This record gives sequence, structure tokens and C-alpha cells, in this order.
Amino acid sequence: MTHADQFVSSKPTILTQESEDSPSESERFLSEAEIEPNRPASAFVAPPAHPSLESAQGLEPDSNPADASSAPLNERIVAALREIYDPEIPVNIYDLGLIYEVDCDDMGVVEIEMTLTTPGCPVAQTFPGVIEAAVQNVPGVAAAQVNLVWEPAWTIDRMSEAAKLELGFF
Repeated sequence: MTHADQFVSSKPTILTQESEDSPSESERFLSEAEIEPNRPASAFVAPPAHPSLESAQGLEPDSNPADASSAPLNERIVAALREIYDPEIPVNIYDLGLIYEVDCDDMGVVEIEMTLTTPGCPVAQTFPGVIEAAVQNVPGVAAAQVNLVWEPAWTIDRMSEAAKLELGFF
């Protein structure tokens, strides 16, 4: 198992305060050398759901709003985005604050404006395609386009409280 696989296949740990048992910064984040730039899309699929994030997102444990065809399309899209995890940080891209805007018209055409944590991200060329594919699989979506932007720059302030808690920033 590679270091990256650890974040794809294991449950995240909730850190409420730093302690001797808390992972170090090097254990929480992958180095650039540990990221494979041409990883398959399946490498970005969510690890098993963690109850703390589900409740912080207002979800019932084991519920999946992406499957609920009665939910509004925008909610199903956000649910799909929450199933995609950053390749370096064990938090989904929506709660990480990488998604700036989701526009959906009446015909099901979706346009997403997003950023990455850094312009030098090794998956900058491929990650938008992974996100487009995931959104196009949402029932009711006719087409999806992801626009990668660098302004405004991503900062930790864009993260949800649940993501900050998950990473031990509180």
C-alpha cells in the first residue's frame, strides 16, 4: 500500500487537538514526490464515509443524496463533488473549498469554477476531467464543464469547519 492509498482506503481520523498520538504534518499531507500525476480517476473516489463529516454536512449516516433523484439537481451535484477527494489532503474537494461556483441551467448544463491548493499541483492537467466525469454521471446532468481558476487564490479560510476539524486545524 502506498502512502496515497492510505487516504483512499482508510477512514480519516478526527483531530480535536494536537497530542502525542496526532499525526505529524508529514503524515497528514502527501509530498509532491508521493503523488502520481497520472493516477486513474478511481484514485480520487471518497474513502468510507466518516460520521463526523456526514453530520457536519447535515447528512444522515449511510445516506447518499447523490442517489436521491428527488433532490434538486444542484444538491445532487454537490453530493457528487463531496465524493471526490483531493489527491494530497484527505478531505473532499467541496469541503476543502476548491469549488468556487456551480452553475446549472434548466437544460442540465453545469459549469463549475474551481481552483487547486497550489498552481504547481501535479494533477492540475487531469483533475478537472475527473470532476467533469463525476458530475456528468449525476442523473439530470446533460453536460459539465470545469474551469480551473487561480484568482482568488485558495487559502485555508475557504475550508468548511468540518474539513478544518478533520485536519486538526481547531
